[in-house]
Amino acid sequence: MALTTSEKTARYRDKMRAAGLRPVQIWVPDTRSRALAEEARRQSLLVSKADESDLMDELEAAAAETEDWIW
Repeated sequence: MALTTSEKTARYRDKMRAAGLRPVQIWVPDTRSRALAEEARRQSLLVSKADESDLMDELEAAAAETEDWIW
């Protein structure tokens, strides 16, 4: 007898858990959204008008905040 989709999924999840893994759900912006495209354009225009040295200072400051992250 063939397994149902839910049975296959349960079996797969059990196998992954047995391997020491756990499921994680991640929500990301919908790249098809008009609102996302408009926001990306707005931010791109702001960056293109920004003074390059100020922008680099901000990027370096943001990068410095990741130094203690555990990979």
